Amino acid sequence: MPIRAKMGVPMHIDDLIAAAPLERAAATPLFRQLYARLKEAILHGRLAPGTRLPATRELARQLQVSRQTVLAAYEQLTAEGYLRGGVGQGTFVDASLPAARPAPDPAGTAPGMPRPLPARGLAMASSMARVRHHQGPLRAFRPSMPGLDLFPFDVWRKLEAQHWRRRELPLGYGAAAGYPLLRELLCAYLNASRGVRCTPEQIIVTTGSQQALYLLAQLLLAPGEGVWLESPGYQGAAAPFEVAGARMCLVPVDAEGMDVAHAAAHHPDAAMVFATPSHQLPLGVTMSLGRRLELLRWAEAKRAWIVEDDYDSEYRYTGPPLASLQSLDRAGCVIYVGTLSKVLFPGLRLGYVVAPPALVEPLTQAKAVVDRHSPVVPQAVLADFIQQGHFARHIRRTRDAYAERRGAMMEALASRLGGMLASGPADTGLDVCARITGPLGEAEAVARALAAGVDLRPLSYYVHPQAGPACAAPPGMLLGFSAFTPAEIRAGVARLAQALAP
Repeated sequence: MPIRAKMGVPMHIDDLIAAAPLERAAATPLFRQLYARLKEAILHGRLAPGTRLPATRELARQLQVSRQTVLAAYEQLTAEGYLRGGVGQGTFVDASLPAARPAPDPAGTAPGMPRPLPARGLAMASSMARVRHHQGPLRAFRPSMPGLDLFPFDVWRKLEAQHWRRRELPLGYGAAAGYPLLRELLCAYLNASRGVRCTPEQIIVTTGSQQALYLLAQLLLAPGEGVWLESPGYQGAAAPFEVAGARMCLVPVDAEGMDVAHAAAHHPDAAMVFATPSHQLPLGVTMSLGRRLELLRWAEAKRAWIVEDDYDSEYRYTGPPLASLQSLDRAGCVIYVGTLSKVLFPGLRLGYVVAPPALVEPLTQAKAVVDRHSPVVPQAVLADFIQQGHFARHIRRTRDAYAERRGAMMEALASRLGGMLASGPADTGLDVCARITGPLGEAEAVARALAAGVDLRPLSYYVHPQAGPACAAPPGMLLGFSAFTPAEIRAGVARLAQALAP
């Protein structure tokens, strides 16, 4: 039976199905396949509004399927508003549907996108493109990766199972600022270990520190306002500020950390500073006390915010962890951001912000806009993990293990690559910054290492694309040691030495 379009162009059901025949061996039921073909034809105008469809028996005979298959497809299309009709009336494409028209493709619009992305959308879609994410199996010397072999996953599973058995987990919506007990425990931990001065009410739990930076950028920066960023530095930090439309104010780093005097001279009107005073990535330096006080004085005078990213300072191998920059703040301008990815495991995706009192309510409301609240179950399990002493034991255990692994790395680099690489500061964190001192350039050295199966990052990767010569990185590479046993480290250094050999 022919199906005639409203404009008088004949269309046969045979032609319609022939273009995309039913697949009898497919996992999708036949009625769902027929439903999809007819729906597609209606949406694209091949079956115009008002078109009469064949009777169910006739179409079943043509398709050599059961009548129930056709009935089920028609019923689904009728329920969704594509068809109308009834017993004795026939079945029609609903005449009230608008006729399909091919949409024009404006210049610069991606296929399938009705209009180009606005500037903010383009920034959001592209700002993380240069950030490399860990992929594939773990290999020496993947940087910034905790030792998952040391985490007590059995303990974690038992704690989570206990919650499910007791059925005490808060499975409804939670507080935007986070699980109250976890906030209390994090407050006590930060007071004792990092010198952070705060109350539990000042802590907002986030879905990782990346979300914390995004929230702060959106909340505190107007388009065009400047942000001081270390270069070389963590490239993932630049992305949220770029999406907010901020102006990138790149600041060089020397042996004392961020060059505050340089930044104040070249970018005096900035509204925010992003800094890693306890352990700079990738150079590994610690900001001197003089620089810290200089930065605080500048921020107070300019009424600027300082975002202190304290991502792995629990791991200091030549003494106790240093006090935070926040502990020196008397003007309420420092926002302390922490993460649990480096001390526990990255897949947990929990971080936190210690906000100055005046910022707590606005930041909490901003958090609610983005995702209402971070997942409650992991927060509750983490609270038990901390409260029962597992967290403190884990940090002590990993600090000892990482110290051993760091020692193995430094010894192997000195003995096998002493004439080619010079290790930078490595008294904190999970990585070693190794500057190239031999004849090889960075690009060739890194290419050789990667070809030999050594996972690393060139120092040039950490330089922002807008950086000038003053903010360049020395030729070198970042090598992670925390995720590998001493034996794996020695074997990896041997491969690296062979790869870099003349």
